[in-house]
Amino acid sequence: MGKKFNYSVRRLSDCQNIADFRELARRRLPFPVFHYIDGAADDEVTKDRNTAAFDDVDLVPHVLAGVEDIDTSITVMGRKSALPLMLSPTALQRLFHWQGERAVAAVAEKFGLWFGISSLASVSIEEIGERFSGPKMLQYYYHKDRGLNAALLEKARLAKFDAVTLTVDTIVSGNRERCKRTGFTTPPKITPASFLSYATKPRWALDYMFREKFELPNLSSHVDAGSNFALSVQDYFNSMLDQSMGWKDAEKLRADWGGTFCLKGIMSVEDARRAADMGCDAIMVSNHGGRQLDGSRSPFDQLDAIVQAVSGRCEVILDGGVRRGSHVLKALATGATAVSGGRLYLYALAAAGEAGVERAVSLLEAEIVRGMKLMGVTRIDQLTPDRLVRRQGPN
Repeated sequence: MGKKFNYSVRRLSDCQNIADFRELARRRLPFPVFHYIDGAADDEVTKDRNTAAFDDVDLVPHVLAGVEDIDTSITVMGRKSALPLMLSPTALQRLFHWQGERAVAAVAEKFGLWFGISSLASVSIEEIGERFSGPKMLQYYYHKDRGLNAALLEKARLAKFDAVTLTVDTIVSGNRERCKRTGFTTPPKITPASFLSYATKPRWALDYMFREKFELPNLSSHVDAGSNFALSVQDYFNSMLDQSMGWKDAEKLRADWGGTFCLKGIMSVEDARRAADMGCDAIMVSNHGGRQLDGSRSPFDQLDAIVQAVSGRCEVILDGGVRRGSHVLKALATGATAVSGGRLYLYALAAAGEAGVERAVSLLEAEIVRGMKLMGVTRIDQLTPDRLVRRQGPN
């Protein structure tokens, strides 16, 4: 998460990078909720590698390039984005801050960015579609309940979502040991071990108890997990998602949707080629933030091979581990169409709601612009592989 400095992060104005937002979120959240955001699978080696991988490649700047005017915009999945940055779909956001997905959607709209909501969102697809005009994707989980699958697709269609993104790396849940230790469920279940943590975070507790009731509205008409039934995310994946899902199911879903379609969770060259063969508009190179298979490769480590494999037949979005504008530049120079992340804004959401997310995106925007100027480039397409040098030695 970056270098550690001897100062205290106690308010939003103290936050100068994503690591600072993480610290402020840690201070403000009950520990089961914080560790749900922060944790990953098993020993969390892959989660740590997702960010560390960027350190193995160095940027090579050019000078005397006339960089007064910078264009940071891209086109991804048919929509223009003011920055090469997407806010990944993440679940349960109103548990982290009462504003939840509404705050993230508002910031995405303000900055002109793609924004995704999860099937496990705490705000409805219908509301997001009605209230926010920016480019939107539905992150889609493939359930055993075929009626629920069809309903999610129809909701996205009626709400005029721009894309559906099928998550393909949650065929079973990863072993999220932090959540097991804290007893985290949704909705939260207060246990003797966690009571003090909730009690000593009165601002969070008051918001949770007296503001809008927490639920998962996109599931509530089909499964108990959408309402008051406390369930861990691990149990949700293991009991409700269809472990028989295969390529034919993904192809049928793409055909049923009939619009822009993306697969999230592609990590192998072979799968990337097959996704391009089936006509996916984009793939997200992602390992679910290290929350599934610990010991797997990082997205950035796999990015170059996957970009070469698809050879422009579909867009490639790097998802995971991004904490700095320089990480964005390295991914783009490797060949990514865009870069996406969840924790990079979730810590900020938990720390300070919409104001936190806006500050986090503003800081990343400033890092991207400053980095481009220092690299001697004025457009994203000038970030090419020759601007990178990989360090020698093993990863």
